[in-house]
Amino acid sequence: MRALMCTRLGKAEDLGIETLPDPEPGPGEVVVRVRVAALNFFDTLIIAGRYQVKPTLPFSPGGEACGVVEALGPEVEGFSVGDRVVVHAKFGTCRERVVADASQLTRVPDGVSDEQAAGLTITYGTSLHALANRARIQPGEWLAVLGASGGVGLAAVELGALLGARVIACASSQDKLAVAKAHGAEVGLVYDPATLKDALREASGGGIDVVYDAVGDAFAEPALRALRWRGRYLVVGFAAGEIPRLPLNLMLLKELDVQGVHWGAFLDRDPAAHQDNQRRLLAWVAEGRLTAKVHGVYPLEAYEAALGILTRREAVGKVLLRV
Repeated sequence: MRALMCTRLGKAEDLGIETLPDPEPGPGEVVVRVRVAALNFFDTLIIAGRYQVKPTLPFSPGGEACGVVEALGPEVEGFSVGDRVVVHAKFGTCRERVVADASQLTRVPDGVSDEQAAGLTITYGTSLHALANRARIQPGEWLAVLGASGGVGLAAVELGALLGARVIACASSQDKLAVAKAHGAEVGLVYDPATLKDALREASGGGIDVVYDAVGDAFAEPALRALRWRGRYLVVGFAAGEIPRLPLNLMLLKELDVQGVHWGAFLDRDPAAHQDNQRRLLAWVAEGRLTAKVHGVYPLEAYEAALGILTRREAVGKVLLRV
């Protein structure tokens, strides 16, 4: 089989496509023939050795994919050869065949394309966990999404609207806001740390209920200050670079909740809830209520171009590799 391999830590140009033996499943494992693998921003970090997950070299990047079950190991229940499935893993999906534990698979319903299914697990899984499991967002509440055009941000916009929230999308350009509005945002703000607090308060008529922050840096504190009484602040990531220091007195004065969102730990610690979320997302796509934005689909050989889009923060939606 062909596999995109990281044999030394570095950049996209340090990767290469190699031919490896086809894998065999062990007890509880399944071999999946990958059709489409999805890339995420963290893949640019993991191949550089700058991510919290540090696989042993050599390894394949890619944390999610859609494919077809080719072989079953002993003791596997609930899946059959020929089933179309989503694979969710920490790394390793950018290859023609991947071995995964059966617990890492979710069956894809009819009516959901490979491209839609491949990119749902991480970005939409993270955002659904953040909004539903952590913030427990309610219909009619105001939700501000920082970095609303990126992978998890655009997912948060779409899911927030689907869950009945009134979504304020915050991004760096009107073009990016146009995409967010097309996916359910009620209001769009080209954000600036100096004006963000007042702009959010004005847009929401006095204050917001939930902040979804995948950006961090100088945007964090003004967004926190825009929360109303007992608002919830979701810490999702730090795409802008710096990890902010938030003043604790603000949490005291308004009884605010600052909630960490670590989707990878959630997957490991509460796999049943994770599977419920995955089935919920796939059902929404099948019903036509959710449409995952795809930035582009590239052949495996174009991995440098695909990873470059993520490195330069140009992606609006998912970046996929056809394997």
